[in-house]
Amino acid sequence: MLPESKNDTSGEELAVPMAWMYAEYIAEELLRAGDLVPAPSLEFRSGRQTLALTVFLSDTADELSGIRVVSQLDEWLALTSHGHPWQDWVRERLAELGDRETARGRQDPDLALARAAWDWLERTELFAADLEGLVPCPQPVLPLDVDEDRKAWTPAWQLGLPLGNLALQLF
Repeated sequence: MLPESKNDTSGEELAVPMAWMYAEYIAEELLRAGDLVPAPSLEFRSGRQTLALTVFLSDTADELSGIRVVSQLDEWLALTSHGHPWQDWVRERLAELGDRETARGRQDPDLALARAAWDWLERTELFAADLEGLVPCPQPVLPLDVDEDRKAWTPAWQLGLPLGNLALQLF
């Protein structure tokens, strides 16, 4: 995504989506450390985009570059846990940030990338193990008892969410 030209003398800085890139970096490192799926796969991308949205949208104080991953783990685990209305939370946070963007009167490059990630997660479906039958449990149990032979077309965020949660648990 190319930012608007800033080659004038108005003193404005180049709009670089640092918060989004940092959120994606955190998500990718968590998934790579968990070694749950191959990095070049669509499943990995689903997990990375889901976790990146969780990290980015949970930053309500606009201090993403200064966060410490360990201090945020509990919040991210709660947001990605089974039964949490994550998709509704994402829509609400994107709408809130969109309202702020409109009030400021300028586009936020981080928000544009977050919207693109959410759009991809909503539009893309993967043929994967059917996760609808999973029952939430109070304590994480590894490995999950999933029937790998029973497959269904699943929106990417629905596959990325448990993958991201598991990566957070393994951290």
